[in-house]
Amino acid sequence: MKRLFQTLTATALAMATTAALADEGMWTLDHLPIKQMQERYGFTPTAQWIAHVQKASVRLAEGCSGSFVSSSGLVMTNHHCANACLSQLSKTANYMENGFSAARREDEPKCPEVELNQLDTITDVTDQVMGATRGKTGGDRIKAERAINSSLEQKCVGGDAKTWRCDVVTLYHGGRYAMYKYRRYQDVRLVFAPEQSIAFFGGDPDNFNFPRYDLDVTFFRAYVDGKPAHTPDYLPFDVAGPKAGDMTFVVGNPGSTQRDTPWVQLQNMRDHKLTPFFGFLSELRGVLWQYSRADASQAKEAQDVLFGVDNSLKVYKGWLETLSDATFAARKIKDDDGLRQWIAADASRKARYGDPWADLERAQARSAELQERYTLIEGGRGFGVGGTLFSQARTLVRAAAERSKPDGERLPAFRDANLPALEQEVSSSAPVYPRFEKTMITWSIEKMRQSLGADDAFVHEVLGKQSPAQVADGLVDGTRLADPAVRKQLWEGGEAAIKASKDPMIALVRSIDPEARRLRKTYEDEVSAPISRAEENIAQARFARDGDSSYPDATFTPRLSFGKVVGWKEKGKDVPPFTDFAGAYNRATGADPFKLPDSWLKAKASLALNTHFDFVTDNDIIGGNSGSPVINREGHAVGLIFDGNIHSLGGDFTFDETSNRAVAVDTAALVEAIRKVYKLPRLADELAGKK
Repeated sequence: MKRLFQTLTATALAMATTAALADEGMWTLDHLPIKQMQERYGFTPTAQWIAHVQKASVRLAEGCSGSFVSSSGLVMTNHHCANACLSQLSKTANYMENGFSAARREDEPKCPEVELNQLDTITDVTDQVMGATRGKTGGDRIKAERAINSSLEQKCVGGDAKTWRCDVVTLYHGGRYAMYKYRRYQDVRLVFAPEQSIAFFGGDPDNFNFPRYDLDVTFFRAYVDGKPAHTPDYLPFDVAGPKAGDMTFVVGNPGSTQRDTPWVQLQNMRDHKLTPFFGFLSELRGVLWQYSRADASQAKEAQDVLFGVDNSLKVYKGWLETLSDATFAARKIKDDDGLRQWIAADASRKARYGDPWADLERAQARSAELQERYTLIEGGRGFGVGGTLFSQARTLVRAAAERSKPDGERLPAFRDANLPALEQEVSSSAPVYPRFEKTMITWSIEKMRQSLGADDAFVHEVLGKQSPAQVADGLVDGTRLADPAVRKQLWEGGEAAIKASKDPMIALVRSIDPEARRLRKTYEDEVSAPISRAEENIAQARFARDGDSSYPDATFTPRLSFGKVVGWKEKGKDVPPFTDFAGAYNRATGADPFKLPDSWLKAKASLALNTHFDFVTDNDIIGGNSGSPVINREGHAVGLIFDGNIHSLGGDFTFDETSNRAVAVDTAALVEAIRKVYKLPRLADELAGKK
């Protein structure tokens, strides 16, 4: 689903820019609010505690979080974070629907595309980045950013990009820059996943709600040189789970918030990105639903994409509601005006920061003009959204061209430091489904023709005299890119192999790439660069006025939030913080989405029905935190984040401690289910720390 949504910039409403109130905040691990923790909870994390938690947590590069939970590389994350792996491994069975368990480590299959990142160090590189870009605008700024980022990344990986991943991360919207160095694991194998019907019990009706009764978990294992990774920093399981009122920490990788983003950008996102994208996803859901109804095999082919679309529609509906709220808009405008007036009130400040809001207004107006064409062509939405073949062809064609350039001049994804991730994608053994590819390509080209017009020159170039369905049939029937060996040959053959290739999918990408690159350059020069410069000036002005005691917006990098196990009031009624196994059986109806799997029906008599199942905390989380561990003061795992309540949808915009809640699976439920429902004593003992 990463490819499906990568064209949407996740932006949101911001509130105060001063230090966070209540237990708000997703804090970088080198800038924790230690004083606040001590004052509110009497807890002061030591340097050793912070280092341990940092090394025990991992990021799933495709968009989730996780943690090491044994010294032998065992990783805990969510079932829905493993959907792609489960679908890709389901060649003769449906692991996503029916679950999977490895009886022995020798039976743990490798996930084709999962990469884990373990944070090693954070280094401030603000001076280097700002020094390289100072005074530059437009294309010159983009060129300077790429050059300095390439130089810093190459120095960081030290010639070993297979082991290390290094990312220059923009914090505080350009107020600070940091180099995040990660240990990279690409041999990641599946250990256990329950059935979809218990991992997502309650389905869409219960999604973003509470009470919940979900065992949304998957266990992976990281391997190094063919053996389980040695991971001495891991989170031991507290098999009893947490109690009401306990202090809790969530360490994970929240994807993207923009709580400090000016209103002019949020308004543009609402009107020109989010609103049309919501309509697009609604139509896409209909296509996927219809495709899935044909037979069981087509349902399996579409299940991962359909799950992501359903989830996203609910999220974006909440975003639209918030961004259309006049009170939020007025509060945000007032905040922007206050900083703008502070700059204008002093000649030296005005000379230093200028009027970045005026620059943003011009950039957003240009963005609105370019957005549709840019998204369809350069973003790839017009060529098989949700599929694989076009994306693989685009990667191969671009990689061949980019790798022939100096590293500092390449598109960021193709720099040497990032090539291992692309090589993993190109060599993936994940199955390709021709019927699904044809359906997605046909519909995507139809949507592109509808959006750009039948007389558009680019549409004519793609279609010629054919219909979208005829083009799709020719591409899918003629391509050999479903074979990883063919992709590997093209990757290794470079520009010569791509130029000589007669593969129709490669030929399509070759033909449209000049226009796609032209659109990209225009967008970067006239939208991205001015926005980057304006945001940097706004961030510097905020620091000058307010200091830097707050947390930066989320950037899909490791963060820590703190809070407690606590319910909330809903329409005047108390919502308790825990559910239990008995509640799951009482809620079950025997019909989807409230149908328990047979394994749970058979195990009922052996279970302690008062075992806590799921619980809520007031930790500050958003999308990307899925799979994050909930830990206690001792650094032990007590839960697994898998969702937020309906009020947390506003968490991309602001944080309300009275009603925003994170939803987690209790470790007590995990151990009880693994031991008694799934009868996996080896895995249960590993989680419990038994040899």
